[in-house]
Amino acid sequence: MTNLNLQQELFSYIKTALPPHIAMVDAIADLLDISHDSVYRRMRGEKPITLDELKMLCEHFNISLDQAMQLKSNTIVFKDYDVDGTPMDFQQYLQGLLLQLKYINQFEHKELLFLAKDIPPFHFFLSEELAAFKSFFFEKSILNNPAFSGKGFSIKNFDASVYYATGKQILDTYNSFESVELWNYESINSTMLQIQYYQEAGIFESKEDMNAVINACDKMLEHLQKQVEKGCKFSIGAPDSAYRAPIKFYINELILGNNSIMVELNGNKLAFINHVVLKYISTNDKKFTEKMFNNFNNLASRSTLISGTGERDRNKFFKQLRERVMSLKK
Repeated sequence: MTNLNLQQELFSYIKTALPPHIAMVDAIADLLDISHDSVYRRMRGEKPITLDELKMLCEHFNISLDQAMQLKSNTIVFKDYDVDGTPMDFQQYLQGLLLQLKYINQFEHKELLFLAKDIPPFHFFLSEELAAFKSFFFEKSILNNPAFSGKGFSIKNFDASVYYATGKQILDTYNSFESVELWNYESINSTMLQIQYYQEAGIFESKEDMNAVINACDKMLEHLQKQVEKGCKFSIGAPDSAYRAPIKFYINELILGNNSIMVELNGNKLAFINHVVLKYISTNDKKFTEKMFNNFNNLASRSTLISGTGERDRNKFFKQLRERVMSLKK
């Protein structure tokens, strides 16, 4: 492929990766500090882009040099959302998640795939009590926020309003576009272990606090079952007219998932790889994302679809999960 074709391919890729409301010419002109006419001349291949400009474009639009030059290489470039290592609190994590979901929602055609090891975080915010517990748990026990040192968990005394407000935005945004979730019978294990640990370590300030969290988890599963039965996402208590985007829900009994997320936006694919509990790295590398999607679809083809169909399997799945959660009550 000629240098001219490579340059045109680069701009073509950038265009497809941008949300529809953002004009590529404006974005590149601002980034490179050049005129619109200069951008068009580069897009048509009349003026070669410099190495400095290529570097700026690749960094800004998260493109690897291998992709830009179409080099044959085993190197894959990932974007790290915590590259500076600055300590993060759970509210900052939620704000980052909300920004990602809002970015996804800008595209006309979008779909999110979630290979669940744990309960996907969107569902924490179906209940205020579950949202409060998860927010407290991650702040105290995972992120080691000094403000939570020595504190016990109490529904009454812990103000989770800020977390819950952001979480509701996350849930509303997630409910507005199509998604596919692959769960298994172990996807509630980590939440159950967290509840058990806090009970045994005496971090719950009362038995009532623990039971409130257990009831909230059961409430979340009950509502999720209703969504899966309808095959679409909606808020608790919402009328039929408020039903949102479709959801496909599979029971995967082959492997334990890894909380990886795959997104398709107007035909372009992204993969988010979970690491260190709450952190993700992402890539739009075509070969890598294609493998991720193929693996997900392979697992889905060998899993049981229970959204909008499969009543017996659906009832059995959620009955077992809810019974296991309720067995934690003391």
